[in-house]
Formats: sequence, C-alpha cells, structure tokens
Amino acid sequence: MTLRVVVIGGGAIGSAVAAHLTAPELQRVRACAVTVVERDFSYAQASSALSASSIRQQFSTAINIALSRYGVEVLRSMPEVGLHEGGYLYLASPAGEGVLRANHALQRAEAVDVALLPPEDLRARFPWLSTEGLALGSLGLSGEGWFDGFSLLQAWRARARAQGARYVQAEAVGFEHEKGRSPLRIGCIQLSNREHLEVDVVVNAAGPWARRVAAWAGIDLPVRARRRTVFHVSCPTPLPGCPLLIDPSGIWLRPEGRGFITGFAPPEAQDGDDLPLDQPELAAFEDFVWPTLAARIPAFEALRLERAWAGYYEMNTFDHNAIVGPHPACDNLLFANGFSGHGLQQSPAVGRGLAEWIVHGGYRTLDLSPLGWARVLAGQPLVERNVI
Repeated sequence: MTLRVVVIGGGAIGSAVAAHLTAPELQRVRACAVTVVERDFSYAQASSALSASSIRQQFSTAINIALSRYGVEVLRSMPEVGLHEGGYLYLASPAGEGVLRANHALQRAEAVDVALLPPEDLRARFPWLSTEGLALGSLGLSGEGWFDGFSLLQAWRARARAQGARYVQAEAVGFEHEKGRSPLRIGCIQLSNREHLEVDVVVNAAGPWARRVAAWAGIDLPVRARRRTVFHVSCPTPLPGCPLLIDPSGIWLRPEGRGFITGFAPPEAQDGDDLPLDQPELAAFEDFVWPTLAARIPAFEALRLERAWAGYYEMNTFDHNAIVGPHPACDNLLFANGFSGHGLQQSPAVGRGLAEWIVHGGYRTLDLSPLGWARVLAGQPLVERNVI
C-alpha cells in the first residue's frame, strides 16, 4: 500500500525531506505519495531565502559536526548552489580561550580540518585584521564556507517535484485525529483552501511557525521565531582571503559578491518572539555593528551600508539544537524543527534521515537520535555553545 506523506512547510528542510523520500531508491523500498503544503511559493519570508547561507564543522557537539560533514559533501556535488569553501574564523578573547580550546579538542577528535592560530599567526595570515584583545583564533581549513541558500531550496524543490512530489500552495490550519486512538494519530490535515488531506505520516517542517503545528497535536514545541538582521555592506579596501569571521562580540561577517554581509545576535532581553521582519535593526548597525567591525578591521572605518533585511531563526530555546523525529504523544507526526540558524546546512542530512525513518522505520545513513525528543522530555539539553 502506498504511504501518504504530507510535509507541512516547503522550505529547505521540508523540500529536502520530499526530495529524499521520492528518490527512486527509497520508492523501491516503500512507495510514498508525497504532498508538500507551502503557504507562499514566493518564499518571501522563508528563512531559507533570507539566511546568510553558510556551512561549518566548528560545532561543540559531535552530532552537529557529523551533519555538516555529510552536508558539505552533498553541497560539493551540487554546482548550482555555488559552494565557496572560504572557511570560518572564530576569534576568542582571553575569557573565551578555554571554550575555543575545548571545542577544538572535540573537533580534532571528530577529524575536523581546523587549526588554532595565536595572534601573531592571525596577523601574518590576515594583515587587515586587528588582533587587539585577542588570545586565539580557530580557522577551518576545509569543509566550511558559504553558498546560495535560495538556490539550494529551489534545487530540493525541483528534485522533489520532478520525482513526483505534489506541492500545494495553502496554509495548514489544523489536524483531524482518528477517534479512539492512544497515542494520538492524525487522520487528516485541514488546509486554508478547504482541502482535506488524508495522511499516514505528517512531517512538521513549518520553520518559525512550527510551534503552532505541534500544538494541534497537544505538543509543546520549544521553538520560537527570533528575528535576525543581515546588513549588506561595501568597503573600498579589499580583504584578501577573508573567511567567515566571528568576532568575540558575536558579530559575524563574510564576503558576498563585491561586498560583505554581516549580522549579530541581539541581547536576550531584546530578542523577542515574532518581531516584524519589515523592521530591520538599523540602529544597531550604527551603534554597535559598525564601530565594532571598524575596531577589528581598520579598513572598515570606510564601511558603507548598502541595504539590510531581516529573517527568522527558528530558535530552539531548550538547547539551540534541532528537534528531529517522532514524539511519543502522536505516533504519525515527525518533527524537523528548531535548527536555530543551522537549517540550510543540515537539510541534506535531516532530509535523508527522516526519509529513511519513514521508509525503513529507522535511520540508516546517519543516526539522528541524539536530536530526538528524548532529551527534551527528560530535561537533559544537548547544549550547542557555538550558536551565531
């Protein structure tokens, strides 16, 4: 019997699930009819389209390293996404040196191609960089960089559709549960266009809006929409070999075309839920981002702001790691949520993993169980220290 699978959310994660689930090798194991429900085919507010679109292996948890190692190999095989392996450079003050060294030890144990650089090596390699107040830098030598996130989304979507996935432009508005079932089982999904989709499996890939979807099954998903502003800037002085740089202040910067894009995470007290995307934090650029960057990169005294936009992180407030897989309260609802800014780079591994779980009943390529609900329900966070 053909399995009816509905994916709520057609961004990078949802479309990656659909692309893997409709792949011939999995269809031969279990035939699946896949429907992706996406409310906006323009993706104007999709995190996939508004992201800084980068990939790294400099994480503080082994599972995130494994996901990115898998992801970079996939991106290397997709020329349409334009992967540039320019590396990440984490900078640490004396207060942050211990954490950087601890992270480095884990990364080297996981065979990440990364090097620790003292200030004198940083100055030699990046002469445009001020090392004042720095104790150490961590530079990814390969397997890290940036790419075109919107092209990745479109590639997953095009592959899924070519393989038979159906995309419906509508908003999911509720579940109808099968009567008398414990745990709950979803029988039907109600759409804003009044269509009712009968289902065997539902995947919640609703991004920043995933908490509402989970609530239809009585599940409290600790995911919130947190606004992040990206500033596109230009500078008359080139920065040869500039990687994606993370300053101790939390500001990040990377090349983009002939200029750069940069951003920051606001203080927790100012990091509210569902803040409007049409109001980028322009004051923060003048008050914080520009002065800090100019101190770190003296040429940026001549920085010019070209434009700015804002997108949502689907922030997992429990531990800043994705929540992937089933919940015991509902036996046919799978989660792919709370990526906390890492969704694009983790879409290859999570897309394949959930497709395997649906078809085989378990993970095959990578074991994603560390990202499951068990840790959340037990109150045992899998803390990711490297969140930017």
